[in-house]
Amino acid sequence: MATIAAPRLAALARLRCSIFQTSYNPQSIRTGAKYLRKRLRGPSMINYYPPEVSMSQLGKGEPEWDFVDLDEEQRLQDVIDKKKRGKGAPKKAKTPQESRRKQKRR
Repeated sequence: MATIAAPRLAALARLRCSIFQTSYNPQSIRTGAKYLRKRLRGPSMINYYPPEVSMSQLGKGEPEWDFVDLDEEQRLQDVIDKKKRGKGAPKKAKTPQESRRKQKRR
């Protein structure tokens, strides 16, 4: 039986790839095509978990209902307590002369 020449086999492989819409890869270089063909996980993972609803979102959606967000109340109380102890955020400078940052650079 006669053997088929290498260039003819390469041409046959190229033609086969064009017919079956596969990528022609004669050097067998890793392309990651297996992972690109896989179904994406993200959309199904997002649909698995129900959407989270916080108290602040409920309060914004229905203003006539009187919701109290306990976490937000606690945060505001902590800010007030820190300011009383002198540990709060510094006041914002309204003029360039009040800015401490400019003075440090000089």
